[in-house]
Amino acid sequence: MSYLYRLVGIAGLILMGAMASPVQAATVVKVELWDQGAAAQMATNLAYPVDQAAHDKATMGIKTSVDAAKAGVVTFQVRNTSKDTVHEMIVVRLDKPNQVLSYDAKAQTLNEDKIGYIGEVEELNPGKDGTLTKALKAGDYLLICNVAGHFAAGMWTPFTVTQ
Repeated sequence: MSYLYRLVGIAGLILMGAMASPVQAATVVKVELWDQGAAAQMATNLAYPVDQAAHDKATMGIKTSVDAAKAGVVTFQVRNTSKDTVHEMIVVRLDKPNQVLSYDAKAQTLNEDKIGYIGEVEELNPGKDGTLTKALKAGDYLLICNVAGHFAAGMWTPFTVTQ
């Protein structure tokens, strides 16, 4: 009889495991914050939405392992590969593609209260890592660096979240 009870117990555990709601794993996006060094001439006219040909000439930028993810939990694993410059990564949700963002020319930064701010990996020293995990809805996003002058120097990249 005890064999039968064990068998029924095991079958019950298997059934409960099969009926349990699946936990959605986060999509992992590796992000590299890069530049050509502090001595490189930093552009001031490459703020989003500049055309791709001009953006390709930037001396600093953001590179991602993928440019899109499905809606849900997304983890950004961020690494500052610069040898001498502090960078950060901010996730911004766009209301529409090619949207001009609120930029303070005097401070050389975006107004984070007016740009669809979602979250960030704050200033990373050269060679350091950080992580940001957020639940993202389908839509158009930008990953940006908002250290003074970096956004206008081309340090941004589009990111799409699909259904």
